[in-house]
Amino acid sequence: MLKKVIISRTDNLGDVILTLPLTGFLKLKYPELNILFIGKKYTESIINTSQNVDEFLDREEIIKTGKLPDADAIIFVFPDKDLASIAKKSKIKTRIGTSHRLFHWLFCNKLINFSRKKSDLHEAQLNFKLFKGLNLETEVQQEDLAQFFNLKAKPLQNPEVEKLINPEKTNLILHPKSKGSAREWPMESYQNLVEHLPKDKFNFFISGTHDEGLKIKAENNEIFGLENVIDITGKFSLEEFISFIDLTQGLIACSTGPLHIAAGLGKFALGIYPSNRPMHPGRWAPIGEKATFIEADEVVGKGMESDDVTLITPEMIAKKVMEAFNFH
Repeated sequence: MLKKVIISRTDNLGDVILTLPLTGFLKLKYPELNILFIGKKYTESIINTSQNVDEFLDREEIIKTGKLPDADAIIFVFPDKDLASIAKKSKIKTRIGTSHRLFHWLFCNKLINFSRKKSDLHEAQLNFKLFKGLNLETEVQQEDLAQFFNLKAKPLQNPEVEKLINPEKTNLILHPKSKGSAREWPMESYQNLVEHLPKDKFNFFISGTHDEGLKIKAENNEIFGLENVIDITGKFSLEEFISFIDLTQGLIACSTGPLHIAAGLGKFALGIYPSNRPMHPGRWAPIGEKATFIEADEVVGKGMESDDVTLITPEMIAKKVMEAFNFH
């Protein structure tokens, strides 16, 4: 019987969030299991939001000490040569990684053979293939993934910020930027979207880092002049932003970490996607009970790949939003 398992995903925020369903599945199968999760320090807040994770481990601290806690197994969802070496030195019995990395042959003793690039499965489904190293043959359907999140945001505890939420309206966050990791919808389109939706029903927040806020203002400062739009760029830490998302009714963005956070929290999460591989929603769609997306092939024709998200119109997004909240 497994008593303690370490899951390691030391890359970006969205990737980490899509790894968290592994923890929910394991907790359902082994309720007494102790789950540790290794990540970069900046992802700690979202990892701690998971009620399935018992302890966060900072990658850099492990590298400094050169030692990992005792555990029955470690799963390298994202390949990490330094951590794999430390796992072997720490004598963790079962060390699971993909067979496509040469250093896994040196440091891991359970090698799982599958290709992410060529697969038609969602990223979160692909992560489950690594459970073969625990002798778990698991095929999870995409529509079943949401039940394994079990995320809970901390209370914001900031009355001034909480006052920004309009209880008489549907409060939506627009998160236009992605730090270059996704195809971004134009700022002009976000403004047109706001103008297409009824002012008496919607309250909008523009989110992003401080630097992203400067870029947004440079591209289209007019959006901040709209009476139902509030600028929250650069205002929050990640932990505070997660709590703020939880106060709203939803979020609209391209394929970014905040989109996946909103989806995991059970909020309306509308993703704007190209239809070409590997960026298409088949691989990276938000996972959640109220998560949805629009992709470019809805414009150019189903089955036809396009990386041009500008083909997606504000009218198309507005229609989805109105339908989601039962406005007519």
